[in-house]
Amino acid sequence: MPTYEESLELFHAWTESDSLRRHAYAVEAGMAAYARHFGEDESLWRATGLLHDMDYEKHPTPEEHPRVGVARLRELGYPDEMTEAILGHASYTGVPRVTLLAKTLFAVDELAGFITACAYVRPTGIDGLEPKSVRKKLKDKAFAAAVSRDDIRDGAEALGVDLDEHIARVIGGMAADAARVFPMGR
Repeated sequence: MPTYEESLELFHAWTESDSLRRHAYAVEAGMAAYARHFGEDESLWRATGLLHDMDYEKHPTPEEHPRVGVARLRELGYPDEMTEAILGHASYTGVPRVTLLAKTLFAVDELAGFITACAYVRPTGIDGLEPKSVRKKLKDKAFAAAVSRDDIRDGAEALGVDLDEHIARVIGGMAADAARVFPMGR
């Protein structure tokens, strides 16, 4: 498997948008927290989170994303477990989420975006953000309306973790990497 530095270079070559980069860093941070929790390969899980949307900026349609990126990852020798997880994070591909890696990527993706939105509206950003605050915002359908609440709940359920535990773990991962996820101080 390519190194993390090679993965980061690839990601930056494919993704120029600051917001999409921050999203990928947030998902990467959540995946790293779960890798440590499950005792999995943190390098693989980080790279999976980092690269899951690498093609989205240039290939945003369901016909292309994430298939174009996955084709490139396969050419470069990334493991099948990673590419299958990336395909599975987009429900419309029809690729089932069988592995723990695939289930975790799906569970972390939408939640990381939602936590980012929660942090941006708080004076203290992610510092001190609690699961109960995130749950309260989940009930507000107008807040971060594009985020699928069903995907967040279904993701936690597929992992077999309590929603509060899931939220807390992803917050913890993102807070640990806050300088990259929130470079503007949130």
